[in-house]
Amino acid sequence: MSGFEHYDSELRELDHEILRYAAICGINLANRHEIDACLADDHLSWARDRARESLRGLLILRLKLEAEMIESGYSPTPLLPPTATPE
Repeated sequence: MSGFEHYDSELRELDHEILRYAAICGINLANRHEIDACLADDHLSWARDRARESLRGLLILRLKLEAEMIESGYSPTPLLPPTATPE
């Protein structure tokens, strides 16, 4: 299996879970500020909010995978299709 096939399947799996947890948390991924808030905010109450904690971890994993792909010469696909527009 080539690196691209590995990265492609990893992105698909991550994106599936990210979309699932974003829906559970009510976060619109087309709104960058909602993603930034999820990544930056470290709320004490989040320890009880497993879905938001999982989403934050998945988003961080995706960023790391994207960085690895870029370092290897690959272009990561966007999390959302280009037709998605912020509200």
